[in-house]
Amino acid sequence: MEQGRGAQQMTREAAKERIDRIDSYGFERPDSFDYAAYEEFLSRYLVVLTRRAIKWSKLLQGNSGVEKSIRVKRYIRKGIPNEHRSLIWMIVSGAQEQLDLNPGYYQKLLEGEKNNRIVESIVTDMNRTFPDNVRFRKSAEPCLQQPLYNVLVAYGHHNQRVGYCQGMNFITGYLILITRDEEKSFWLLDALLGRILPDYYSPKMMGLKTDQEVLGQLVKMKVPAVAELMERHGVMWTLVVSRWFICLFIDVLPVETVLRVWDCLFFEGSKLLFRVALTLIKRHQAYILEAKNFPDVCEKFKEITKGSFVTDCHTFMQKIFSEPGSLPMATINKLRETSRSTLLAQDSFPG
Repeated sequence: MEQGRGAQQMTREAAKERIDRIDSYGFERPDSFDYAAYEEFLSRYLVVLTRRAIKWSKLLQGNSGVEKSIRVKRYIRKGIPNEHRSLIWMIVSGAQEQLDLNPGYYQKLLEGEKNNRIVESIVTDMNRTFPDNVRFRKSAEPCLQQPLYNVLVAYGHHNQRVGYCQGMNFITGYLILITRDEEKSFWLLDALLGRILPDYYSPKMMGLKTDQEVLGQLVKMKVPAVAELMERHGVMWTLVVSRWFICLFIDVLPVETVLRVWDCLFFEGSKLLFRVALTLIKRHQAYILEAKNFPDVCEKFKEITKGSFVTDCHTFMQKIFSEPGSLPMATINKLRETSRSTLLAQDSFPG
């Protein structure tokens, strides 16, 4: 009975959202937003959401819980209902375990001495974080800027090797929107930056640079015509995909699609980012190949992250597990090794 009521409530909320200029996460829709296409997608997706919500409720009532298993992996790939997202992310990422092992640690970080350089960098970015989200505005009640500031300051002092780096504010903002809890957001940020993403946010961002190179190699293997086009026009991968990786597709893909990607990222790890990137490139190969010059290529890469293909998050997620084909972790690790060595060698000889 409860499951049915929960599903009905979700349907009502989604129906209300149809007519709203502001989505259910607080983001203002742009003037160019295609309400008709979204309506059509939502009417289909609501059926999926209702079905998934019932299945998840049954799973969470059972004794097996959400331990890593083929069944849980399948469930996560099909989407976690919003009311269970925070809980599932915490468990599968290992964040809940860290929170349980370190009671009071987050509060101690907030009460401890502060590094002025870290604090100043965070304060500078506060107003730049989601200017299109009404919940992060100073006029909002409650305003999410304070929780965002707290989590970033705590993390900057927890991991002083990273401190604060641009991009972390957007990721933390999304975590706060979903968990509505500072301490959980802190431990999820720690899971992402400390374990899931390999060295993306260190001062030299070596992991991020490495993964951009790895993507270039994977495109060479799987979509060679696009790799050849990039080379011919002298477009470096970092120019077109750095935001994809550093912000984990925030402000690149629609919010619900980003959250579906993150569902799998927390469970399956950073390989997911390559699946998403390869799917976007492979699906739009013909369109990208129409590019005639350097600015044209950059423009095409902006355009491929818009439209109905990425809005229909459910179909999009099915595609990321089929379109890129096989993507063994062994291959990615090997490519990471060689790409990292090349980058380190370039760093040693700047001339």
